[in-house]
Amino acid sequence: MSNLEYVQYGSGFSAPVSWRNFDASLTLRFEKLPIVGRLYTKNRDRFPVNVEYGDIAKGLPVLPGSCQGVYCSHVLEHLCLTDFRSALKNTNKILRAGGIFRFVLPDLKYEIKKYLADDSDIAAITFMKETSLGCINREKNIASFFINYFGKHKHLWMWDYKSIKHELEKEGFVKVRRAYFGDSADKAFADVENIKRWEGFLGVECKKYSGI
Repeated sequence: MSNLEYVQYGSGFSAPVSWRNFDASLTLRFEKLPIVGRLYTKNRDRFPVNVEYGDIAKGLPVLPGSCQGVYCSHVLEHLCLTDFRSALKNTNKILRAGGIFRFVLPDLKYEIKKYLADDSDIAAITFMKETSLGCINREKNIASFFINYFGKHKHLWMWDYKSIKHELEKEGFVKVRRAYFGDSADKAFADVENIKRWEGFLGVECKKYSGI
């Protein structure tokens, strides 16, 4: 059990040393290049040194069945449906039997309720902005094309609890439940969760089937 890992993907700059952290940012990939990568900084700060490049939709360089816990925060909504399902499959693959998968993401049902309760003339505009489903400006230069095509800034698929529970169970996850900040029985998740990224959003916890 001592060799079991805790893995976070889509970590961004939140990379606790008690976890193995991955991100699929092209900026991170460039920063990891020898010599030239050390001279380039797109953002004000560089990624923490303990963040590894890895794309969950393609599979992480993590041994199958080696993880006690896997976590992601505001990641899955940035994947198209096909990549989302690949991400669930790859998450299940690296978890040990009985291992925990926790995540938080925007709640489509919550956003729709806000939209329906908004009687203003700009209700639809507000909904499209707040869900990141709309596109205010469409840049037409080559650089913007590559950023939009390869980047993961837009929300590509939104979820409510029922639909994402269905997808998790279809992939073989069990004991799926709504989760709330800090409510996991495994206290290791306290190192990686941030309450600001949970309030007003949809949290979910589930486990890999263990046969028990």
